[in-house]
Amino acid sequence: MRRFHTSLAVWITLLIGLKFSLVCDAGNGKSISGGGGPSGAVAHASTASVGPTFTKDVASILYRNCVGCHRPGEIAPMSLLDYVTVRPWAKAIQVAVLSRKMPPWFADPKFGVFANDPRLSDQEISTITAWVDGGSLEGDPQDLPLKPTFTEGWKLGKPDIVIDIGQDFAVRPGNDAYEYFTVPTNFTEGKWIRAAQILPGNRQAVHHVHVSLVMDNPGSTDSITTAFRQPSGPLWEVKDGLSRVRLDAPVMNDACAGERPDLANLSGFEEGSFAAMLPGKPPDVFGDSTPKWIPAGAKLRFQIHYAKVDKPQTDRTRVGLYLASRSPERPMRRLDLRNRYFLIPAGVENHEVRRCYDFETDKLLVSITPHMHYRGKDARYELVRPDGRRETLLFVSPYNFNWQLLYRFRDPVYVEKGSRMIVTFHYDNSPNHAGNPDPKQVVRWGDRSEDEMMTSWIEYLDAAPSSLSGDTLTEAAKR
Repeated sequence: MRRFHTSLAVWITLLIGLKFSLVCDAGNGKSISGGGGPSGAVAHASTASVGPTFTKDVASILYRNCVGCHRPGEIAPMSLLDYVTVRPWAKAIQVAVLSRKMPPWFADPKFGVFANDPRLSDQEISTITAWVDGGSLEGDPQDLPLKPTFTEGWKLGKPDIVIDIGQDFAVRPGNDAYEYFTVPTNFTEGKWIRAAQILPGNRQAVHHVHVSLVMDNPGSTDSITTAFRQPSGPLWEVKDGLSRVRLDAPVMNDACAGERPDLANLSGFEEGSFAAMLPGKPPDVFGDSTPKWIPAGAKLRFQIHYAKVDKPQTDRTRVGLYLASRSPERPMRRLDLRNRYFLIPAGVENHEVRRCYDFETDKLLVSITPHMHYRGKDARYELVRPDGRRETLLFVSPYNFNWQLLYRFRDPVYVEKGSRMIVTFHYDNSPNHAGNPDPKQVVRWGDRSEDEMMTSWIEYLDAAPSSLSGDTLTEAAKR
């Protein structure tokens, strides 16, 4: 299931639930019945009207919070840039913001404060509600704020460097596929990167992408933040480039348990990829004060998950790199936590899987991104400090595979050496779980969306607060 389709389904569901009919004549800009306003021609506010209007009150809210996705050529099913395109959806927009289905955000507000929280304020919701209840009037065109401008494709503006997969790749119809492309950077000297955006060449075919660094002769390159590893061995089966844990492999649902079998990567952490593109995830912004390092001679390895397509497609995915202005006090790094050895029984609705990490050094946590597939239900991140204090850093509920969001702390979280992070995921493999591919199946870790994963991507700085400047901490929080 593609995120576009799910986003459209959300809006259609909202419309179906409304007790009104909606007919829009895009040719003459007429809206007949619906939107909470008068039928017939597009409604304009008269000089005597009171209450919010689109041009004076609502457009600015949509421009700030919605049009990044809701504009022509982007992933959302309709544009919210103009009154004539917004008006037919007025009632659905009201329902979406009142229920907080839009903008999408799944962090429980009882835990943590996040710099990239897109939720509308109570005042913004009240304004939209009053506008719809008052007839969804357009207002004086002179009151319309300037529309935001976007660089086509590149959300952060034109990159300094663009590197693609090196070919127009033919995507075959049929099942999901993972493909790998390794290309040279041709860098003769290392570069600090403040941001990166992965841009699919074909949005309908590309589900998600990871870009990692590969060194033929790493030597002493301790600034490298990523490494590529493909699962292999007797516990794995690989077919058409897709790997999965064998059904008869050992089972470890609770990797925090005291006695653990001798299985790889159930403790410590793995180095994360350099950049990623996931459904609902914005471009990677590391910060000018906390950039990532690409050494001279490095190669980029693209791992691309191609979704099922009905007919042959082509793709030429690329990554845009944005150079930092200076060397950092500390580079941004990423640690990945995984439990690959869980087993989800058929039909269960609340299966628990855990993974723990004991901090070997002081760290500042900058962001967390949980990753599961269709059966993912919720994700909780708890921290137990050396003195026994326990706190929940983040609780994502419900988890939504089609909106794999990054949660960036407003203030980076200082974690002392000796602390333990407890990561707890729940999965719903019951028939009642919407989107469950097959509740009769026993599910293990695998690359296919129909399989499952238990992964956490965590950005951090290797430093105690006293060793970093205030500017560095501020930028890490506000990226």
